[in-house]
Amino acid sequence: MTRPKKTGEPILAVRAVRTFQAEKAVYAFFLAGADLLRIADLSRVHRDAEGSLHGFQRKGIRSHVQAITDYLNHGPALFPNSIILAISPRARFTAARGERPEGDLRVAEAGTLRIPVPVDGTRAAWIVDGQQRSLALSQAKDKAFPVPVVAFASEDLSVHREQFILVNKAKPLDPRLINELLPEVDAYFPRDLAARKIPSLLVHRLQTAADSPLQGLIRRVSEEENTAVIIDSALIKGIRQSIASGLGALGPLRASGSQPADVDGMYRVLTAFWSAARDAFPEAWGRPATESRLMHSAGIEAMSLLMDRVMSRAAPGVDLYTHAYEALSRVAPHCHWTSGRWAELQRDWNEIQNVARDIKMLSSHLARLDHLYAFAKVAS
Repeated sequence: MTRPKKTGEPILAVRAVRTFQAEKAVYAFFLAGADLLRIADLSRVHRDAEGSLHGFQRKGIRSHVQAITDYLNHGPALFPNSIILAISPRARFTAARGERPEGDLRVAEAGTLRIPVPVDGTRAAWIVDGQQRSLALSQAKDKAFPVPVVAFASEDLSVHREQFILVNKAKPLDPRLINELLPEVDAYFPRDLAARKIPSLLVHRLQTAADSPLQGLIRRVSEEENTAVIIDSALIKGIRQSIASGLGALGPLRASGSQPADVDGMYRVLTAFWSAARDAFPEAWGRPATESRLMHSAGIEAMSLLMDRVMSRAAPGVDLYTHAYEALSRVAPHCHWTSGRWAELQRDWNEIQNVARDIKMLSSHLARLDHLYAFAKVAS
């Protein structure tokens, strides 16, 4: 067994396992989060004065780093996401003595990995994947938080870039899948995910509850083969915007200080409005988006914005369904969800598409109709 040579530079020693891929040593070990940036560098992509490209890492996203830091600081955290490093061949591995256990598959060997910690500002490793997690771990209160690391031995920048591209080219998780999973997980989430949990929970309830007008009509990732006609993401977006807006119908029911969100109250508003929509537009209800723009994502988002207008002016104690139905029945004769032409928009009914311009145009027109006929009722 070759003993590691003694050098004048500090050494960080960790228990590790080693294997080989493409004739390169690959190590797996755990490291305190605060030690990551002691040994590893963030190789930012940039060009020098001559225009030559250096590095490969994109600019960090401060909000993402802060969200991870908040999660780690919230309390006991489970964070097994591994960091991938390219590590200098100057790191030395010493295999452990002793016999291998019975049944050992012999794909790896255990030992000690000694990583130099240079004092001149250079690094012995480069972060290939996990730069924002590494920054968050360095800022977390628990400096000893253990993080899994997979490292391959190479100082070749082209190899670093190759692995960076391969790791990051994979398609990220479908946001619709995340939205569907959120209500099933009872845990603390970073701010961006926490803001998505209540809308996802409400959509799940709208899809499954017997008293929901949308029961069975919402198409989710886990139910792609059913006959549902409304894409869940359009409904989730409308609910999320309503909760976030100070003028939204659901905004007054969101969490405030020590007061938790009134999810049941939100559900009552949603069921009242969409029950009224079902009854005000019976010919357009429950049909595929190709046959009804009310069930189309553009229609769902535009109607969600109309919900904010209509339900926000409901007087305390009023029957929410009756209030919504009266408002929608006044605009119903002027809507063209399944046939005809929106003359004011200069669009045939089936020309409305799920693009920002069309959604804004349709929602503005519905708001004008509501304003016109709501005030006509008051004047009469």
